[in-house]
Amino acid sequence: MQRNPRYPDSIVGHGEALVRPKVSDHFDYEGELTVVIGKPGRHIPQDRALDHVAGYTLCNDGSIRDFQRHTTQFTPGKNFWRSGSIGPWIVTADEIPDPAALSIETRLNGVTVQRSPISDLIFPVPALIAYISSFTPLATGDVIAIGTPSGVGAFHEPPLWMKPGDRVEVIANGIGTLCNGIADEVADEIVDEVAGAA
Repeated sequence: MQRNPRYPDSIVGHGEALVRPKVSDHFDYEGELTVVIGKPGRHIPQDRALDHVAGYTLCNDGSIRDFQRHTTQFTPGKNFWRSGSIGPWIVTADEIPDPAALSIETRLNGVTVQRSPISDLIFPVPALIAYISSFTPLATGDVIAIGTPSGVGAFHEPPLWMKPGDRVEVIANGIGTLCNGIADEVADEIVDEVAGAA
């Protein structure tokens, strides 16, 4: 089970552009159902895991594949500035009593590139919550992207990388559509953002 953190500045919202970094053009999509924790916990048993869920949203876990493969730890490839997205909103858990009943689809420029029922993914939501809470406490507001279906761009022949001008949509029944365009990194953007926060 590969679990990696994402830093806050690696995520944008619905309707904002994902940023392809200057150092790589191996920018891949990963449409994922995302769990939002509402009740904190540690060592949460699987049979009570869904009691800790506030709701569900969607994620494009944008990955810089060449950096992801530099080491056995995927963290660099998952944390480039504005490389992933989350949204468009949170659907509360009472409206989705069984997340395994959902299905997820990713479209690149209107063409379906990923599609799967959540029940086909390797690890169900309760198992992920139990596992993660075994090594770190889960806090209210934590989010867990639960994994992506087959069809990522790295395994197309030739590879299907996201590029400026593209439009990516992650869609799930009962939740909605997360949509983002793709833009190239501009040299001064991060410097200006850091200076503004100082």
